Amino acid sequence: MVVAIVEDRLREGLTALGIPADDELIYRLADFLRLLAKWNQAWNLTSIRDPLAMVPLHILDSLTVRPLLAGQRILDVGCGAGLPGIPLALTEPAREFTLLDATLKKIRFVRQAIGTLKLRNARAEHSRIEDYAAVPPFDTVLCRAFAALPDFIRGAERLLAPDGQFLALKGKLPAVEIDALPAGWRAAAVTPVTVPGLDAERHIIRVVRA
Repeated sequence: MVVAIVEDRLREGLTALGIPADDELIYRLADFLRLLAKWNQAWNLTSIRDPLAMVPLHILDSLTVRPLLAGQRILDVGCGAGLPGIPLALTEPAREFTLLDATLKKIRFVRQAIGTLKLRNARAEHSRIEDYAAVPPFDTVLCRAFAALPDFIRGAERLLAPDGQFLALKGKLPAVEIDALPAGWRAAAVTPVTVPGLDAERHIIRVVRA
């Protein structure tokens, strides 16, 4: 019964976000949630325990950034349990996603999820952002609950292509963080987003070179 409800809520949420809710995508997203709930019992990957609550708080929240993605190569910094990288990789098979985190147990889970879901367009890397090197650089670098915006930019700016963009998924409007952006960077857009099934404030901050 819970599985059916999860799938129904995924279908409703994807439709509300304008994402085609075909059966295969629904099944794969539900499989990811089942795997996350199972590993979470022993590995404490997320404080959210209920798969039904994971639908809006993890899957749909992650997918709000999808319309703002640009380019082929996407880096998810501080991916944790694979969020937003895995839901995005499932809905954007033509793009390449790299999921980066410094916590080994989380990367082990992400690698397991990538293998179980047979995601050919995603890879997981265990590294601190300061130590990570990538050639060529990324077109979009994004983060969700990773760090304050200025710290995120400073840590990852060398990984971004010259005409690339940063996308930061935030809750309430982080006006202080935006005002504290490092020299040479500007907030090109601040986009309020609505997460289906979630009554909470959400914003996506797009940062580019000034």
